[in-house]
Amino acid sequence: MKSSLYKIALIGNPNSGKSTLFNQLTGLRQKTGNFPGVTVEKKSGVMRFTPLLNPVPAVVDAAVSEKEPPTEATLIDLPGIYSIYPKSRDEQVVMDILANPAHPDFPEAVIVVADASNLQRNLLLYTEIADLGLPTVLALNMLDVAESMNLRVNAVQLAMQLQVPVVRINARTGEGMDLLREAVQRQADRSGQTVTYFLDPAETHPDLVEEVKQTYQLDNNYLAIQYVCQHDAFTFLDQKERVHLDGLMEKYVFDKTDFLANETITRYERLRPLVQKSVTVQGESDEPAWTRRLDKILLHPVWGYVAFLLVLLVIFQAVFAWAQYPMDWIDMATAQAIEWTKQTLPEGVINDLLTDGLMAGIGGVIIFIPQIAFLFGLVGLLEESGYMARVMVIMDKLMRKFGLNGRSVVPLISGVACAVPAIMTTRSISNRYERLLTILVTPLMSCSARLPIYTILIALVVPDETVLGILNLQGLVLLGLYLLGLLGALGSAWLFSQFIPRREPSYFILEMPTYKLPRWSHLGIMMYDSTKSFVLEAGKIIVAISIVLWVLASYGPGDSMETARSRALTEIPATATENEKEAAISSAQLESSYAGHFGQFIEPAIRPLGYDWKIGIALITSFAAREVFVGTMSTIYSIGSDASEDALTIRKRLQKERNPYTGGPMYTTAVSFSLLMFYVFAMMCMSTMATVYRETHGWKWPMIQLVYTMVLAYVSAWATYTILS
Repeated sequence: MKSSLYKIALIGNPNSGKSTLFNQLTGLRQKTGNFPGVTVEKKSGVMRFTPLLNPVPAVVDAAVSEKEPPTEATLIDLPGIYSIYPKSRDEQVVMDILANPAHPDFPEAVIVVADASNLQRNLLLYTEIADLGLPTVLALNMLDVAESMNLRVNAVQLAMQLQVPVVRINARTGEGMDLLREAVQRQADRSGQTVTYFLDPAETHPDLVEEVKQTYQLDNNYLAIQYVCQHDAFTFLDQKERVHLDGLMEKYVFDKTDFLANETITRYERLRPLVQKSVTVQGESDEPAWTRRLDKILLHPVWGYVAFLLVLLVIFQAVFAWAQYPMDWIDMATAQAIEWTKQTLPEGVINDLLTDGLMAGIGGVIIFIPQIAFLFGLVGLLEESGYMARVMVIMDKLMRKFGLNGRSVVPLISGVACAVPAIMTTRSISNRYERLLTILVTPLMSCSARLPIYTILIALVVPDETVLGILNLQGLVLLGLYLLGLLGALGSAWLFSQFIPRREPSYFILEMPTYKLPRWSHLGIMMYDSTKSFVLEAGKIIVAISIVLWVLASYGPGDSMETARSRALTEIPATATENEKEAAISSAQLESSYAGHFGQFIEPAIRPLGYDWKIGIALITSFAAREVFVGTMSTIYSIGSDASEDALTIRKRLQKERNPYTGGPMYTTAVSFSLLMFYVFAMMCMSTMATVYRETHGWKWPMIQLVYTMVLAYVSAWATYTILS
């Protein structure tokens, strides 16, 4: 064993229920990260076993480990694949792990999740995994879907023919989880098993297989032939080894394309009678009638788009309407916490730093947790139900007019949550041209980091009223901003397509899953993980920037702060109240601080947009992450205000802000919508730039992306301010 815990790999076709099963087996005991050496997201979690009554393996004879088997295992959710021959970077990760015993994630056992409603195609992947010699358990999922299609799967017959543990499960309801855990534990505790090949490459290429095994000290025939077929993609092989394998291909006149084609055909031919013995058809086999009826509407060339628009409308109505009550509670609690802290702690620098800097900045973000959670949950609901695949199909024709294809829809819609993982999902787009275009325009989709900015500014200038008795006006404006981002993405993709040459044809092939009810616990886990990740990642940046901003806004060069105080005292009318005097002094000192000097330096560049130097500071800091804008404004407008003012929310602070030139409100309709336009199109996210750099292997495209989005944002904001002023 490599560690005290077993490592179990979870493998399956896309849409087989693999991710749902992962959540069932691990619950909240999971974490996310990247696989070693690559930017592909890795999900792993702890799966608990129960003590075995009979520790002897039951299906296949094998030696039993003398160690006491662990009561837990690390379950690793590998990217979804149709076969072990990868077509994208995500899929390549699977073979980099399974073909390399030295890999830190190499498993002691594998769970292959199979869709029982399409068994023959799913078993192709199983036979490939089993031929690699890995102890395997076959988890037969989606049996309810198979039964709705009048298909009956005999798991016992299947296990006898494949000589592997076969467990009937329902990943959505949790049925069969205990049996699956037991089967996995039995398989993982075995060692030295003899492989019975489903398809032995030594039958057709004995000399080549034997020489590869001897040269690379392998004991598996199928793994040896994978060294030959996939050596250029294996990251654990060096250049000398790859050149040597190229020489072996020439020596034995090995044609990889012919081998792959013949292997696939042979596997399917051998699977066909096996499936026929295990699956019986009762009546006419067909997809569920209600799936066909729904598809007549949702895939319709007109009503499909109408339905999609209505779905988006419901999502953004829900983001405002459903999240309002918990947001109000968080808002009230944050204000009370700041007020209590300010009153309880002794006056001084520590008190001001904690309340005006740290708590004000963090409070400006945590208030949006309900909206972000709802947004992640509703987008996940579309994926879980099978509707997202329909969206890809109906959008393919439209996307092609802009140089993209239907698979670009997933990154674009995922960009509504966060651009970083959305850009990573472009690896599923095999066409390099379309993948690059999708990467370049995905940041224009309004991510959840923009949501706090949208919410604050919309609430300032758009009344909280209903339209037609049911539609919230603020929700409609929010939907409009998201649609504007989509139009900007499509328009930019079309423009880029005129200059970037297409060097390969484009194909769009997609398996259409059946509709299914979501697993609510799965959605809950996904909402929790996504929201926690958002808050923690944003929190690190906000804490640092809030403290730096507080220092910059509280201190100035030389004696400028004292000079500003003296000047303000001479200009304050004698009739002014104590609070008015403090407000005037605070305003003068903020303007003379380091932050004020920096804001005034950049103010001429942003004055045409209607912004002052305070907004300029927020624009600059939000390059770290867009959500920092709200925290920055909270920090800036908290500096030096009295106790009652500190208890005010950020929305009220902005409403009270006055324009120093006009004397009227600073955040007018023109300024607020100008800011909204700026943030709809501005990239302003260092994490996104870093991700684009990794995905495109250079700074050329990230810099092009930054320049074009900033120009688009500036021009749009200027035009909006000019028209509305």
